[in-house]
Amino acid sequence: MDGVSKRDEQFLRLSFAVAQRSLTHGNHPFGCIVVGADGKVLIETENGYMPDHDGTAHAERLAATQACRTLGHEVLATATLYSSAEPCAMCAGAIYWAGIGRVVYGLSEHRLRSVTGNHPDNPTLDLPCREVFASGQRPTEVVGPLLEDEAEALHEGVWTK
Repeated sequence: MDGVSKRDEQFLRLSFAVAQRSLTHGNHPFGCIVVGADGKVLIETENGYMPDHDGTAHAERLAATQACRTLGHEVLATATLYSSAEPCAMCAGAIYWAGIGRVVYGLSEHRLRSVTGNHPDNPTLDLPCREVFASGQRPTEVVGPLLEDEAEALHEGVWTK
């Protein structure tokens, strides 16, 4: 595991910017990017809950779907998905099935749950993505939580409305 680098922090902050943009577009403040081994941003997705109230339109799930449709297995195996928050169980499953080899996230599911409470739009699963990936047959490297205070700040005031 190569652990945390300045590159990881840079790309994670880019996922925070995508999450902030998602909020300005009327969605929940979640965002992610998929970066190739060469450092090129390949995919950028915001949360897609609105306008259809689609509870499965998490940024990471949307990115995994787009990755499957547009990128080859070799690219995905060496790619990193940077997410403003820890992928939930659904998203971790989608990342696994897409074959994305590495995940770096900001806000942990555990801390997100304490931020969102029992909000009906986000009944957070307090299940670490590492547990989902560990049950698979191929390794997925996970780094996080990282820059968690910055990641949590994206949610300020959102879940009290």
